[in-house]
Amino acid sequence: MRSNSSFKREEIETHYTFCRICESLCGLAIKTRDNKVIGIKPNENHIATEGFSCVKGLYQHEMYQSPDRLKYPLKRASDGSYVRITWPQALKEIGEKVKQLRKEDGADSIGMYVGTAAGFSALHPVFAQGFMTGIGSKSMYSSSTQDCSNKFAVSKLIYGFPFTLPFPDLDNTNCLIIVGANPIVSKWSFLQVPNPGKKLKNLERRGAKLYIIDPRKTETAKIAGEHFFIRPSTDVFFYLSFLHELIKQNGTDEEFIHKYTTGVGAVTDLAEDWPPERTEEVTGIEAADLRNMVREYIEADGAALYCSTGVNMGGNGSLSYWLQEVINAISGNLDKKGGTLVGKGVMDFLKFGVKNGILMREDKSRVGGMTSVNDAFPGGLMADEILTPGKGQLKALFVTGGNPLITMPNSNKLKSAFQQLELLVTLDIYQNETSSEAHYVLPCTDPLQRPDLPFIFPLMLGLQQKPYLQATKAVTAPEAEQMDESSIYLNLARACGMPLFGSKMAQSFFTGIQKYYTRKNKKSLPSLPQEAILNGLLRLTRQSSFKKIQKSKNGILRKKHIPGSFVSDRVMTADKKLVLAPDPLLAQAKKLESDFQREKSNLNRFKLITKRAVTTHNSWTHNIERMTSKGRDTNYAYLHPSDLQELNLKELDLVDICSETDSIRLAVKSLPTLMPKTIAVPHGWGHQHAIGLQHASKTKGVNVNILAADGPNELDEISGMAHLTGIIVDVQAAKGELQATWSGL
Repeated sequence: MRSNSSFKREEIETHYTFCRICESLCGLAIKTRDNKVIGIKPNENHIATEGFSCVKGLYQHEMYQSPDRLKYPLKRASDGSYVRITWPQALKEIGEKVKQLRKEDGADSIGMYVGTAAGFSALHPVFAQGFMTGIGSKSMYSSSTQDCSNKFAVSKLIYGFPFTLPFPDLDNTNCLIIVGANPIVSKWSFLQVPNPGKKLKNLERRGAKLYIIDPRKTETAKIAGEHFFIRPSTDVFFYLSFLHELIKQNGTDEEFIHKYTTGVGAVTDLAEDWPPERTEEVTGIEAADLRNMVREYIEADGAALYCSTGVNMGGNGSLSYWLQEVINAISGNLDKKGGTLVGKGVMDFLKFGVKNGILMREDKSRVGGMTSVNDAFPGGLMADEILTPGKGQLKALFVTGGNPLITMPNSNKLKSAFQQLELLVTLDIYQNETSSEAHYVLPCTDPLQRPDLPFIFPLMLGLQQKPYLQATKAVTAPEAEQMDESSIYLNLARACGMPLFGSKMAQSFFTGIQKYYTRKNKKSLPSLPQEAILNGLLRLTRQSSFKKIQKSKNGILRKKHIPGSFVSDRVMTADKKLVLAPDPLLAQAKKLESDFQREKSNLNRFKLITKRAVTTHNSWTHNIERMTSKGRDTNYAYLHPSDLQELNLKELDLVDICSETDSIRLAVKSLPTLMPKTIAVPHGWGHQHAIGLQHASKTKGVNVNILAADGPNELDEISGMAHLTGIIVDVQAAKGELQATWSGL
């Protein structure tokens, strides 16, 4: 007969939780046995996600349960190898080095890069910032400068707060124009919309107009709407002509403009010089088609323009997003049913943020004098900040929840810079490309090993199509010496002798509850009671307890979004009106004429764009064998058949792709849905130098981001974003040795 202990080990449990790979936060039912996930299915009864999940969410446990998972702290030895050390040793040595650098070179010589993975946790980014505040350093760098800082920077200028992020009212809109976004693969950005295909098909079925503007007929464009090709990085001229036509066709809401905005005259003057006949040459969108689109937008009772990374990363992301928001506002569609809405989370975070100065700093970077966005400097400055001598030179860097050697521009230069650091510490679940250059690698828990609430966008800002609240306990327990990031940063703050959040009271409080929790629960490592902290957050915002919300395995509905509740009460500018013509944006707009002439002179050259696959969104699943099986173990360079013919190429021939920054070599494939003179290369590849990715390091892909330029002269002046898509490149059949670091061979 089986013993009770044996039966318990083999018992299968079902846990109801939610995915934290992307903004969809899909509800999941996860089966475990002996602290291992043995299967994941969508939660069919979830009140918002309704049984939807993508393939990444259903197989994420294979990433977390990989034999490559970090389980112990590692230290780089003098010969470049890595040796296991204890947590006390790691904390002591890191703390001593931080103290030394802070004393000799100042607090700002110690920096932090916060990656996307950090943002999908409720506590991780808070404690990371608390650690840096304790050190007294302003040297924060963010992955948002690779894909979305333009929205934060422009929102602060127009609305008075960077996290004021209007989103389309998908359930009620009668005209939706999507520019540079592919929700079917990438889901929605700054909005939780599970099952995007279903939503878009429903929108079309009820008679709403749907337009997709993209250099490629994307997966989204194939299932719904009318698609128009646009030449990469010309979005700003599309928006200028759209604004021109909106005004010409009398599509403005004068009452709304008078009551809620300032500066309309300046944007009207700007648009006057950009009729669609002028811009069609560079955008590829014919004047008649654009006029018809504007007419449909005006005639719809509730319409919205929406953009994402294809626009954000195109070199003029700030100007493009500014014009989009101006159009949605002066047409009367902002804060309107069927237009764009501004959500409200468990608290009014817009008012709270402005009142307490959260995300409102305007520090200037040492190199280039660029303004911080969301209290962080551009990632595209990190290499220069490390390599440029002088007061405040970056000597130490903590990398948390990110992999900048894959995601940042000109990563060959960045890698060389990282090798010059006196201290590089990474917090991650794998020893990835960046961790392979680190002095110390600290093993973190994965999303399924921690209790959680939805991250800040849905929780605090209400960026959800259907507002709801959910809490999850940990599905599995940490293994060996894996530790959650909030505990790591508390322990690091103590080791560095600098209190968390710059407050001795906060340090004492969290240290006290850490000791109590660790002793009471017989933890082998000093850990914070994350559930208790999350419960405290809920209670402070007058919500139900964590325990009560967690018991509602399908989520708890919150109040619906209320059109009209934003412009009347939650605009955070000095006069409580939308600033349609902020001085920094008007100043940057002066370069539009020269940009336009440059586009005209380069019409016959190739533009490089990125491309995503649902199985390998970003780079997170490249170490899962099923996601990168043979045939999917590399990225390719995709060209239109006419371009292949012109270059005398056939499929799988090798081509060299050269920018002003660097060159890569890849095999080509034909893609008829691509606009001619456009080359598409999926990003997130190039793992050959990762020590701790046994499977991914054997793939053949190339890091396309080495073709992008970094440095202050190459970044968007308003947002600090790098130009990562729509880059001008030369494409030719591969000849001889490639004069570059990376090859897909």
